[in-house]
Amino acid sequence: MSQILPSTNLIPAVLTNAKVYKDGVDQLGVATVEAPDFEYLTESLTGLGIAGEMDVPVAGHFKAQTLKIKWNTVNDKAVVLMQPIAHHIEVRANIQQLDTGSGKFVNKAVKIVAKSMPKKIGIGKFEPGKKMDSETELEIYYYKLWIGGKELVELDKLNFIFVLNGVDQLAEVRANLGM
Repeated sequence: MSQILPSTNLIPAVLTNAKVYKDGVDQLGVATVEAPDFEYLTESLTGLGIAGEMDVPVAGHFKAQTLKIKWNTVNDKAVVLMQPIAHHIEVRANIQQLDTGSGKFVNKAVKIVAKSMPKKIGIGKFEPGKKMDSETELEIYYYKLWIGGKELVELDKLNFIFVLNGVDQLAEVRANLGM
């Protein structure tokens, strides 16, 4: 008699698919998206009493972040991102996970919201029967990530907010600054 194991370990397997939206409603086209890295601003710590040098992160402060969108072809909906104003971009996706207990696949929603400004717009290449690989790069000043409905990361550079797993990493700093 076979025994079904309880769901104990979900293994992320694959991104099933995703869509890119402007203002949460207008699908912008067919694309691939490269989400930004979170690279802390750092400062070298050295001096008497320290055996050498080390770079320490500045809490809640990150280097410039870019959201890269590579389109299959240039399209009129995406060209609007050239306008030098703030753009609200959403990427909605589905991640398929394998439940090792039941052997079944479980779907989890992933959502990214990025408020950004244009940094670089490429029209792409013209080659018969090929993708144009038009690319849009946006400078992010606000970023929020949910997985399975759970808010994991919120970074608002202009309003001094960095929330990680529900903990506001800059709350005490804002208080100390009188914010």
